[in-house]
Amino acid sequence: MLDHTHRTPIDIADLDVIFLTYDEPKKEEFWVKVKNSIPWAQRVDGVRGSDAAHKAAGEVSSTDRFILIDGDNLPDPSFFNLQLILDDTNRNCVFRWKARNHINGLIYGNGGISSWTKEFVANMRTHEATDGRTESLVEFCFEPNYWAMHDCYSTTYPNQSPFQAWRAGFREGVKMCLDRGARPAASEFKERVHNRNLDRLTIWQNVGLDVDQGAWAIAGAKQGTWKTMLADWNYTLVQDFAELEHLWNTEVKMQDPLEMIDHLGQDLHYHLDLPMSFMTVSQSRFFKHHYRSNFVNQGIMTRDQ
Repeated sequence: MLDHTHRTPIDIADLDVIFLTYDEPKKEEFWVKVKNSIPWAQRVDGVRGSDAAHKAAGEVSSTDRFILIDGDNLPDPSFFNLQLILDDTNRNCVFRWKARNHINGLIYGNGGISSWTKEFVANMRTHEATDGRTESLVEFCFEPNYWAMHDCYSTTYPNQSPFQAWRAGFREGVKMCLDRGARPAASEFKERVHNRNLDRLTIWQNVGLDVDQGAWAIAGAKQGTWKTMLADWNYTLVQDFAELEHLWNTEVKMQDPLEMIDHLGQDLHYHLDLPMSFMTVSQSRFFKHHYRSNFVNQGIMTRDQ
């Protein structure tokens, strides 16, 4: 059978690069590092709301397709020597590559480098600008042309302060509980949540004591799941950074993260049957070393299966 698909190679170095920052504690330091390795990079800073921030990045870009780097992410410079291969199946798609999480060693899309089109971001309605669909309340990834990619080309460092680490864990502790953006009943939790999300949730809730603020990330992940599944809390507020800051200031920051880890872990194990095996410093290092060694890139245009 003849292949009539028109394939277009695009050098990543020919695309605009936008560094998207909000309140990351080391955003200035990271911006210097990004600018030194990617001299043509531009920056969008301080735009509130995930949908609005991505639209602002699209408006800054002079190329129809652009690369986006989050403010707590450091990319592998070799990424910018690669090519995208566009064809009739993916020309209008968003690509999200994986990042390695410095806290717990997880390698998945959270915080990773992405490539968007100006048309996509201009027309999407997600997060604070949701069109009302459950799938669009707290995520981008359920949009039809949003492709999760297999390879990993960066490291994300969401542990630069107690608040940032807690918020990173809390957000994933919420989102990993959901079934295409919807909260399942506690009795259906294990059946409706994807197995890969359950695995990642378990790692967020047990690994990372070996890094700065790792205990806060673990406590946040457990608290996010607890408030989503076991409390009367509106889980869609996870996309509102002002709401999360209020929660931190009024309910969290005066607590001991290790005590939170203990009592929340007991509740989650009892009510949701989530495995709790809180890893020590040395155990966390051991896990991350061997988890990382199992991952191999397969090619920049390889989709995640």
